[in-house]
Amino acid sequence: MFEIGSYVMYKQDVCVIKGIEKNKYTNLDSYVLAPVYDNDLKITTPVSNKVGYLRKLITLKEINKLIKEMPSIEVIKTDNRNLENEYRQLLHSGKHEDLVKIIKTAYLRNKKRSDSNRNIGEKDKEYFDKAEKYLYNELSIVLNKSFDETKKYIVDKVTKMGD
Repeated sequence: MFEIGSYVMYKQDVCVIKGIEKNKYTNLDSYVLAPVYDNDLKITTPVSNKVGYLRKLITLKEINKLIKEMPSIEVIKTDNRNLENEYRQLLHSGKHEDLVKIIKTAYLRNKKRSDSNRNIGEKDKEYFDKAEKYLYNELSIVLNKSFDETKKYIVDKVTKMGD
């Protein structure tokens, strides 16, 4: 069971647990969640978490391990026709490594296009932006940094490993 005031992940959103109340329809205890990046939304979800939408945030130790693994995380190897399906599956897997895989793949594909004076791919940009949002929103809470500071921090760490 999570404590009131704790940060948790609900699906792809970083949330704060604001309270626990009885659901008026099911009479089950439910968490009242407030997404950190959307003050207007209130989410209720059963304390039992049977569906598994609720999880703890990544730890600092896990972040450092992820950063060390980033250079070796492979890009997606599929044809253009199946790429969006692959992006979609990885995006919803709940794994940080899969978000990194999307970011790396989309970045390299768009860099290649840009280097050839071609427009960037809309689907690549869309999934790149979503993967960055999901990954860096969570990491920024743990690292106590803004989204942009977190992104720079991660890029700097990975770049230094390559030197």
